[in-house]
Amino acid sequence: MCTVCGCGEGETKIEGHGHDHEHPHDHVHDDHHHHDHEHTHSHEHGHDHGHAGSHEHTHDYGQGPAHAHAPGLSQARMVQIEQDILGKNNAYAADNRRWFEQHGVLALNLVSSPGSGKTSLLTRAISDLTGELAMAVIEGDQQTSNDAERIRATGVKAIQINTGKGCHLDGHMVGHALQSLAPDNGSVLFIENVGNLVCPAAFDLGEAHKVAILSITEGEDKPIKYPDMFHAADLMLLNKIDLLPYLDFDVEQCIDYARRVNPRIKVIQCSAKTGEGMPQWYQWIRATRQITMINQPADQTASPSAQV
Repeated sequence: MCTVCGCGEGETKIEGHGHDHEHPHDHVHDDHHHHDHEHTHSHEHGHDHGHAGSHEHTHDYGQGPAHAHAPGLSQARMVQIEQDILGKNNAYAADNRRWFEQHGVLALNLVSSPGSGKTSLLTRAISDLTGELAMAVIEGDQQTSNDAERIRATGVKAIQINTGKGCHLDGHMVGHALQSLAPDNGSVLFIENVGNLVCPAAFDLGEAHKVAILSITEGEDKPIKYPDMFHAADLMLLNKIDLLPYLDFDVEQCIDYARRVNPRIKVIQCSAKTGEGMPQWYQWIRATRQITMINQPADQTASPSAQV
């Protein structure tokens, strides 16, 4: 549940993990701590972590922090609710990150507003990199499996998460999706987040990098209007530059705005339609993946499906 916008009143559904029934989950991670997840999908989740400091907590996706918007709730209570939710999310994200690192999986969290061209960029990248890199996709949308079907048409395995009224993915959802998806060791996992430039900035999924995609049709001031997202991103893909001759868009001003909120952000201008700038993105992926592979523990050879 999001305290920023009150999202999450609807149920979340993950292909292979429908959240409309009760089912147990048994998670074993390579650090040898054991996650017994028993999920009664009235959205109360008990977790026995099977190690010192075991704790129990609940995920009240359908009820909790939406009440932060109720009259009479104090600002201090709203802050406490948000801290509790983000703290729980960060624990799940840490488990995801540990698994990614142990298996040499480069996880990239693709974030943008709706209509920026995320899926088009992704399908073009997959088509161009097939045969060179092992890849998989977690696809997040409020409803439909349209984008996951587009991804699967490329031959790459993908799993759909429908968040209902939720406006972002979280670490728990991604952890569940990994059970069915089982990315290959040494692969690149693209996580296409729900289209939203606000809430996904706050929710760590365990990814190595956030990649913010901004279309030139959105206006050059988006980085300063939504600074948290661009501050959290390591790379900004400035997409649809093939439309520059037809729009009043100041590229340099946009890049300047992005670097005001995040001086370290890397910017690549590209077009999913024409392919311009795409090789630079692919080179960034290759270089980043190489770092991931160098840091992978040498003894991690087990199948991901046995470890998530």
